[in-house]
Amino acid sequence: MLKVPQALDRLSSALSAAKAAGADAADAIYVGDGSTAVSVRLGKLEEIGRSEGEEIGIRVFIGQRSASVSSSDLSPAALAVAAERAVAMARLAPEDKWAGLAPEDMLLKGQAAELDLDDGAEPSAEQLRDIAMAAEDAARAIPGVTNSEGGGASAGRAVMALATSTGFAAGKPSSSYGTSASVLAGEGAEMQRDYAWHSARHFADLEAAEAIGRRAGERAVRRLRPIKLETAALPIIFDPRVSSSLIGHFVGAITGSAITRGTSFLKDALGTEVFAAGIHIIDDPLRLRGLRSRSFDGEGLPVARTALIENGVLTGWLLDAASARQLGLKPTGHAARGTSGPPGAGTSNLHMAAGSLSPKALMADIKRGFYVTELIGMGVNGLTGDYSRGASGFLIEDGELTSPVAEVTIAGNLKDMFKAMVPADDLLFRHASNAPTIRIDGMTIAGA
Repeated sequence: MLKVPQALDRLSSALSAAKAAGADAADAIYVGDGSTAVSVRLGKLEEIGRSEGEEIGIRVFIGQRSASVSSSDLSPAALAVAAERAVAMARLAPEDKWAGLAPEDMLLKGQAAELDLDDGAEPSAEQLRDIAMAAEDAARAIPGVTNSEGGGASAGRAVMALATSTGFAAGKPSSSYGTSASVLAGEGAEMQRDYAWHSARHFADLEAAEAIGRRAGERAVRRLRPIKLETAALPIIFDPRVSSSLIGHFVGAITGSAITRGTSFLKDALGTEVFAAGIHIIDDPLRLRGLRSRSFDGEGLPVARTALIENGVLTGWLLDAASARQLGLKPTGHAARGTSGPPGAGTSNLHMAAGSLSPKALMADIKRGFYVTELIGMGVNGLTGDYSRGASGFLIEDGELTSPVAEVTIAGNLKDMFKAMVPADDLLFRHASNAPTIRIDGMTIAGA
């Protein structure tokens, strides 16, 4: 895996080759990564794996025609061949009047922000094995746990660099670590499974393996002997494990591609109240040690903390350069890309701001409701906003969690669900997308 200066040197070679082959403009991206993962099961080492890879993607433009190629051979000769092939492909491609690099006057100038994404740590395979063992041992020690799907630990490092023929060139290294445990409780047909995991940029920030294991075991035991619910309209509480998926559906509806194609249920909602007053949804690419932090986007534009929803109101779309041109707007610094194609748009570190009520207070007045801890399937219609997913969790009776619940379906429409959301005060930044406990009244539960 190359260091950032080496990667930028290879990208410069790729761009020079593209220009020599006849490209009017070009950009190139380097992605290299290496990771070690260890898994254990029932107290024994099951697997140690090491993966490494690196690739350069080259995108070229001939007028309004473009093409992309990628190569895992990073030698100057191989990059020259790849660039020539991209130019030949671009000459045969159809014209796209929206295609092109990001506006040169909008590119990030000066030094990219330092976001503390690489701690330089290199835990050994033996250390990772011990972490995985500790996580599984803690889970199996919970009374009622009867079997295990295993414990795991991983450590990785990556380098990403981007360069454009318009003068942008920058890169960043990053590290990542993870711990997980998954176990089963009960016997025979009555068995229930659950899990816990945590990821961090710095090894020192990774949650203790024993805590992750205990949580996995306790969750599995708590799910034993589930009941089914009757079909009814009930208040629903979404645990933070699953509440962030709701804002994920929102993000999918405001990307430039969905808006330009007219395939979003929010296509006419810009500047209107999409969520209830008081709701704020923030994208923050500049968070120190964030799992998706970045100091520039996939086209070389600067990034900034953005309120996508401000006091319930939708403030804008997520736009790369192409979708921005199509809409007559400016790109927003949300371009994301890999090595094999053009950029799209997406978020970085996303969260819904915390509310003022504790989770206990949020459900205190619920006589009968459903607390969701797991969602199954992807029954969401991006065009209409119709929402229907399998779910499991716990019955709420008189403001308290009681019996575990399984095999139900929850349904509604995202437009109504967004406006009915009430967030609790328990927001934690543990993942790339984070939300507190969320209450939604008026959804339908389809049960037995």
